[in-house]
Amino acid sequence: MDLNGARVLITGATGGIGVAIAAAVAARGASVVLSGRRAEELDKVATRLGARAVVADLAVPGGAEKLVEDAGDLDVVIANAALPGSGDLLDFSLPEIDRALEVNLRAPIVLARLAGARMAERGKGHLVFINSLSGKAASGKAAMYNATKFGLRGFALALRADMQERGVGVSSIYPGFVRDAGMFARSGATLPRGVGTRSPEDVANAVVRAIERNIAETDVAPLPVRLGASFALIAPDLANRVQGLLGADKVITELAAGQRDMR
Repeated sequence: MDLNGARVLITGATGGIGVAIAAAVAARGASVVLSGRRAEELDKVATRLGARAVVADLAVPGGAEKLVEDAGDLDVVIANAALPGSGDLLDFSLPEIDRALEVNLRAPIVLARLAGARMAERGKGHLVFINSLSGKAASGKAAMYNATKFGLRGFALALRADMQERGVGVSSIYPGFVRDAGMFARSGATLPRGVGTRSPEDVANAVVRAIERNIAETDVAPLPVRLGASFALIAPDLANRVQGLLGADKVITELAAGQRDMR
């Protein structure tokens, strides 16, 4: 799909990854609508990129529905907003579980249902879900995050099959560890030696390629990280033991501690 002149909604647009995606699609000539909870920061990004800002809290019941109504007619929706779900499930309160499900899973589904219906009527459009390699490989102390991201992957793949005959593309992007911005960077966790990262711009470039070429799934991570995720799909128990030997437990513990107040 050609982004030039397309009307594009990006959720979670005040974070570094969302900003990078917004800049990339704006550079392609898209008319951009940015969404986020923090009005002041959202306005700053929108002013810099010549975009329109729509304040929305996707954790609030009805938030996704209102966002679609406020955003207007759309050609592309990029569901980027997410809450961290790291930490032992027994440490989560029930409201925290509800928030993770609402933002990470229900909101993208609702956005796809409402905006996707209008795209299907026109026979043109694209839906993009910013997922995570945690949607392919499970790890300890991340049950909630894995649950939402695995669910999002299954939803997107099935939706792609449903939307194909309607002229609407569906893509999922799977970042690994992203430096300088995003939930991992804000957590302050340190990675074991040899585990590489990618930049927000790498994620943004993958989004643009996925839309323009209608690519189903794209991993954005160094080769060893991608191979590790693939191995975890085949042999999850063995992969968890190997991750433990490589120091993953320390990283996961640091992530959970650093993201505790972001739930």
